[in-house]
Amino acid sequence: MPRTIWSGAISFGLVTVPVHVQSATEDHSIRFHQYHLEDMGRVRVKKVCELEDREVSQSEIGKGYEYAQDQEVVPITDEELRELPLPTAKAIEIEAFVPLDSIDPIRIAEGYYLAPDGQVAAKPYRLLVQALGRSSKVAVAKYAWSGRERLGLLRVRDDVIVLHAMRWPDEVRSPAELLPPPTEVSDDEIEGALALMESMSRDDLEGPEFADAYTDAMAKIIEAKREEKPLPEAPESGKPGKVLDLMAALTESVQKAKASRGEAGDADVHDLTQAKKTTRKKTAAKKTAATKSTAKKTAAKTAKKTTARKTAKKSAGRKPRSA
Repeated sequence: MPRTIWSGAISFGLVTVPVHVQSATEDHSIRFHQYHLEDMGRVRVKKVCELEDREVSQSEIGKGYEYAQDQEVVPITDEELRELPLPTAKAIEIEAFVPLDSIDPIRIAEGYYLAPDGQVAAKPYRLLVQALGRSSKVAVAKYAWSGRERLGLLRVRDDVIVLHAMRWPDEVRSPAELLPPPTEVSDDEIEGALALMESMSRDDLEGPEFADAYTDAMAKIIEAKREEKPLPEAPESGKPGKVLDLMAALTESVQKAKASRGEAGDADVHDLTQAKKTTRKKTAAKKTAATKSTAKKTAAKTAKKTTARKTAKKSAGRKPRSA
């Protein structure tokens, strides 16, 4: 069972939900240490006091804020951090409920599971879970961890409340300076990109292409070196070429995507685009033909009525023949 990172409560108006926080993710990547190449002795970093020029233990180390470089240092103790005059110091204070799509995903960071802390928390915890589920909204909250106040997002995953750390608005850099120069893109090119997207679409993220190939390859290298076997050869990968014809690149990409999914067909982007245009033309032609046909039928009916009226008038104007 994952260890508890933090214990406190969710504050929801006058409702309090005691919770303890656990990490929602785990890292399976292979980690390396530093070693002395000559004898493979472990290289470690020692914490040394600059003034006394000696190694210090963890119990001798505290926090401090450098008010002016190489001058004044203000010491801050862990006790002072715990007693910060903040309502969020010991609680996750819900500030508002908003639609999820109103939050820019770039502001959403790592996630944590919030578990009810004890039997007394079960009912208010379940209440918040069901309320969030029915509202289709997420909660935005403030909380204080590791010496700073943070912004968070609360949502429900498999009936468990998840807390996502969020960036403050001023922590997100503007991408304006990264914009490419103005470039014209044709409708055919957009249709080609849409065709490629359609050929690459799927309903989920299940599949071998979503496995961690780097970690698998690294594990094979380590195992081969341990057993003194030849290292596995890297697969050949073609260098990305310069895109000269965007439409040709899109067409080839569509064909490759279809082939990888076992779909037949040699239709290129131009064919797909033309097919859509032809369908539109046929639909328009059918509507025009139907309109003309209706107009002809209406004209024929009108002509018949007019002829009938004239015939009736002539018949009424004639005198009856005598016997």
